[in-house]
Amino acid sequence: MAAGSKGKVGIIGLGIMGGAFARNLVADGWIVAGVDTDPKRRKEMTKAGVSVSDSVKELIAEVPVVITSLPGAKALHAVVQEIADAKVKPRIVIEASTFALDDKLAAERVLRKAGHTMLDCPVSGTGAQAAVKDLVVYASGDAKAIARVMPVFAGFSRKTDNLGAFGNGSKMKYVANLLVAIHNVAAGEAMVLGMKAGLDPEQIFKFANGGAGQSRMFEIRGPMMVNDDYSVPTMKNHLWQKDMAVIGEFANKLGVPTPLFSATLPIYASALSVGYAQQDTGAVCGVLEKMAGLKRRKKRKGKRKNQGSSRPA
Repeated sequence: MAAGSKGKVGIIGLGIMGGAFARNLVADGWIVAGVDTDPKRRKEMTKAGVSVSDSVKELIAEVPVVITSLPGAKALHAVVQEIADAKVKPRIVIEASTFALDDKLAAERVLRKAGHTMLDCPVSGTGAQAAVKDLVVYASGDAKAIARVMPVFAGFSRKTDNLGAFGNGSKMKYVANLLVAIHNVAAGEAMVLGMKAGLDPEQIFKFANGGAGQSRMFEIRGPMMVNDDYSVPTMKNHLWQKDMAVIGEFANKLGVPTPLFSATLPIYASALSVGYAQQDTGAVCGVLEKMAGLKRRKKRKGKRKNQGSSRPA
């Protein structure tokens, strides 16, 4: 351990969220090791001060605490099995992704059998928020383990809430993401209504964001909608479909009606079909513009404003 460091943390999955965790932890004084299948990400993380390992087995042998930030349940189960098969001393595994509860419970059982402690700790926030540590961690699981890794959470988030029993973190994340899904489409709908009525998009953002109708999604994705530019995603539309499916299935199992959430489903589906799959979910505004028959006036060169610090990155 380097002199003066806070300790060593591993991160498996160095995408938008995991990469932000890594950068912030390095800046906070942690020694960070990481694993990712993408050569470009590995190169970027090396430049950011992260020690990139060649495999999960190599990584888990070096770190007492590891954060997993993965794209899908298949990747989760593969990584968990690799950790279990590594035959190392007990580790704390912080699972920070959004998956179906059954998948997290299955992963927890595998790690517990191998002697490790898995925590269910999804985070609330976009990629832009992750970049500036503006995240809330919904921690759940073993209370002593959560207390032990609180300094790690503080290195990449602004707040950690302990929800209690394992799985409660995911349940809270489903509630939060349901609101995100609705507020994001509501922001696009409001922007399109204002533009179709002849209002300037910059004025719509400025004045609506300062009024009673303001929401965090409008604040964060409004600048993207103003500039009609979703090319720097904080959450890609094709990945968001996984989260949407998880929320829908969870609500259906509980028999809870979700009329507003359900109404957003075809809007997000349209975003995939019209070419926004790899772009930010704020592109629902573009979908609604097409539905409204709205054509924006082209801005003159040099007049396009920077989206500013509130734009997701």
